[in-house]
Amino acid sequence: MWHKYRDLALGISLVRIDYAPYGGLNPPHTHPRATEILVVLEGTLYVGFVTSNTDNRLITKVLNPGDVFVFPVGLIHFQFNIGNTKAVAFAGLSSQNPGVITIANAVFGSNPPINLDVLTKAFQLDKNIVTYLQSKFWWDNN
Repeated sequence: MWHKYRDLALGISLVRIDYAPYGGLNPPHTHPRATEILVVLEGTLYVGFVTSNTDNRLITKVLNPGDVFVFPVGLIHFQFNIGNTKAVAFAGLSSQNPGVITIANAVFGSNPPINLDVLTKAFQLDKNIVTYLQSKFWWDNN
């Protein structure tokens, strides 16, 4: 997956996202300062977002060329190429500085690392699994 933000200096941003054939992923992330509108140009994407606590409801849709989907500001969302060919999409964001927080990288790849006891309790995982996950995440692992 490749993406590039373009600051339009008009209070908005534009990004082109290229997804590898089946499995190309823009992993779960959030934009703390922007709503995102995604337009699919090529391919087939499975997209979704999770509503806020306490519902944590998953809203998903399969998008084809010409389809549009909106991700509300601050909510965790993703895009996954379910087609056998590459996919291409453009996203507009309602801020020239939308910010991006990739969830797994932020939680398991923070610097310095989040205390092991905090993560084992929060995710109800064995310490060895958390240590393993922490070894796998860094800023550009997409």
